[in-house]
Amino acid sequence: MKAYAAEVVTAVPDVILVGGTTALIPTQKATRTIPIVFVGSADPVGQGFVERLPRPGGNMTGFTIFEVSLVGKLLEALTQIAPGLARVALVHSPTNSNAADYWRSLETLAPTFNVKPVAAPVRDADEIERTFSALTGEKNSGLLVPPDAITTAQRGLIIALAARYRLPAVYPLRFFVTSGGLMSYGVDNLDLYRRAASYVDRILKGENPGELPVQAPTKFELAINLKTARALGLEVPTPLLARADEVIE
Repeated sequence: MKAYAAEVVTAVPDVILVGGTTALIPTQKATRTIPIVFVGSADPVGQGFVERLPRPGGNMTGFTIFEVSLVGKLLEALTQIAPGLARVALVHSPTNSNAADYWRSLETLAPTFNVKPVAAPVRDADEIERTFSALTGEKNSGLLVPPDAITTAQRGLIIALAARYRLPAVYPLRFFVTSGGLMSYGVDNLDLYRRAASYVDRILKGENPGELPVQAPTKFELAINLKTARALGLEVPTPLLARADEVIE
């Protein structure tokens, strides 16, 4: 990513659109002058990308993708579709700058849903394999997967292992479910990029990115894969099914 960021900055574009924190960090280091519109930072102030959300200052602005409060929504949905769960593992990258916040939220909320929180940090495919294998030794385990570069890049492996070991899992984005995952609740990612296009347009017309407020998500979607639910022996509750924005047969 560092090499890619340097290559883009060397081309001296009028504006750079950056998807995800992994790419944003080296891009920010590579330029403090070229305007940047980001999509995907969970905590742009805490990560030092902008000074304030209403007036970012500097050369960047953009759209946040995930709020820590959504951990509670994911946990609620998971325990609704799999009410017999006793343990919920947070499968995440430890290098994710928001990992500690995700864990604290799960740890705080888990007693409300009568489940034991389990930290499951993973850095690569080998660690994912070992983590899933270990989880099968405990009955009634489920997975909560927040968004980060590792879980997104390895989503095919995570979904396949969840199916192999019959582990109910809830994911942060719709494309996990269209790839075979059980259920997702989170931001409409495509909507963020559509909205980002308006910021790119405004910057190209002369507006200062430092004066364009960082925007939070406004559209969220619940997706459920009924085929995966049946394979896991789960019956989706009618109220949860009624709330779904997309049901995959």
